[in-house]
Amino acid sequence: MHATLPLLNALGFPAIRRGRLEALQVNLTYRCNQRCLHCHVNAGPTRSEAMTDESLALLHQVIDAHPVQTIDLTGGAPEMHPRFREIVTHARREGLRVIDRCNLTILGEPGYEDLAAFLAEQGVEVTASLPCYSRENVDRQRGDGVFEASIAGLKTLNRLGYGVDGSGLILNLVYNPQGPRLPPPQARLEADYKARLAEDFGIHFSHLLTITNQPIARFGSTLVSKGQFNGYMQLLRDSYRPENLAAVMCRSLISVDWQGYLYDCDFNQMLDLPMAMPGLIGRDRPHLRDLLTSASLDGNPIVTRDHCYACTAGQGSSCGGALDNH
Repeated sequence: MHATLPLLNALGFPAIRRGRLEALQVNLTYRCNQRCLHCHVNAGPTRSEAMTDESLALLHQVIDAHPVQTIDLTGGAPEMHPRFREIVTHARREGLRVIDRCNLTILGEPGYEDLAAFLAEQGVEVTASLPCYSRENVDRQRGDGVFEASIAGLKTLNRLGYGVDGSGLILNLVYNPQGPRLPPPQARLEADYKARLAEDFGIHFSHLLTITNQPIARFGSTLVSKGQFNGYMQLLRDSYRPENLAAVMCRSLISVDWQGYLYDCDFNQMLDLPMAMPGLIGRDRPHLRDLLTSASLDGNPIVTRDHCYACTAGQGSSCGGALDNH
């Protein structure tokens, strides 16, 4: 049972608008082989939601017709969708950059033993969550045994060339803070990760992406239950930096849920805040099919609430890591 979250409003957060659409972030399924404390999707082994064949057909049409450059596949564990490989193959055939938001442990699950080889063969960019380089911290946040399985997954990816200079196979790691605090500077933490993982395990990777925890879903409920929600929200507001507004991911990305509905970001999706799109008749939310008839989304207003302060606090935060990495 989750604690009830306070209503998130948009008081004081600046109005922002869309630029050119560059990426689709597609939530293929809420099913996952893990159940992490910080997960804003509330994903887990018992979740059954998965993108339908009808929505997948529309996704393929959008990929073919719309000038998107990147397909960012997320979940849950996106690889657990039964048509994951078909989606990847189609997008790569169309010349798109494909990102797999991988939890690493899926690579060792029964039935997924050849997954890493498939990703390498397709040239998929792997972005993998590893909230610390120590066993104790990772297992505390993600469950007993997760660190060991994650290290095994990283070694498998390294053997295939991922994270190795000159291979062309990109392996990014993702850091989420433990508790109600902002991430440390990304460049400094990346150097620490690279040194420790290389020294302790012989592991190499491309970049570290630091992402601020959103005060929603499972993490938000935990803050409420510990009496830390208001303090964390105040930290986010106090750390607001207006220069981060120009680079927030919602300006160039659309989040697609498992039913094919559209949102300005994955966090708005979890809060059921659909993207604003002029011209919808008799409907309150746009769908993938609307991207087939919309010439441009430039200038569309972006739906904001107080959780948006998490993306603009400090060095900034997006699915691509810190916005200001200096």
